[in-house]
Amino acid sequence: MLPRPSTRDLLRSLPALTGDLPEVDPYALPADPVEAFQDWFAAAVAAGVPEPHALCLSTVAPDGAPHARVVLLADVADGAWVFASDARAGKAQDLAAEPRAALTFYWQPLGRQVRVVGRARALDAATCAADFLRRSPSARAAALASRPGERLLSAGELHAAVQQARARVDREPGLVLPTWQLWAVEPDEVELWQGDSDRAHVRVRYIRAEDRWDRHLDWP
Repeated sequence: MLPRPSTRDLLRSLPALTGDLPEVDPYALPADPVEAFQDWFAAAVAAGVPEPHALCLSTVAPDGAPHARVVLLADVADGAWVFASDARAGKAQDLAAEPRAALTFYWQPLGRQVRVVGRARALDAATCAADFLRRSPSARAAALASRPGERLLSAGELHAAVQQARARVDREPGLVLPTWQLWAVEPDEVELWQGDSDRAHVRVRYIRAEDRWDRHLDWP
């Protein structure tokens, strides 16, 4: 039996930034970073990037510890990036105590990243309820069955809770989880990063300056 390669050797063997990566004229990007993101997001969808709405959400706990997890983008509205959470979940508790957040998108087939840094705010109850009811029955059942922050004793316990919740969703199609929340991250900084196979990466950074955006290039 051949020895298993070390993690270092495996890492050294992996290519990066391969394929036919698009070129970007940084001076042709929209002056508004939200519009620029929407253009890039539409391009990712058109290119068939898997789950382009997946993003890494980073928060800061009350004790200062950083936390990061992958969530799904729910909307881009009124100049903000929106995602959903249960108010009992760690990410919502972090944001309730410290509303600063960072979002990171990575679209590997295009060699593109988008970073968003800003402050998060919880949206109103009616908007949150409407979002919950737009979700599939299975997604609503999973949310209703969940008990964020509690210890799960077994996989069987989870499956039973989801089945019970799905039966309830079927009986009560208008049922809304009262702890369901939407959070909107209003950006102070947005960066669009286009990777280059020769490592001449393009970094376009937008910084909010009162009622306008200051846009410039950064060294990669």
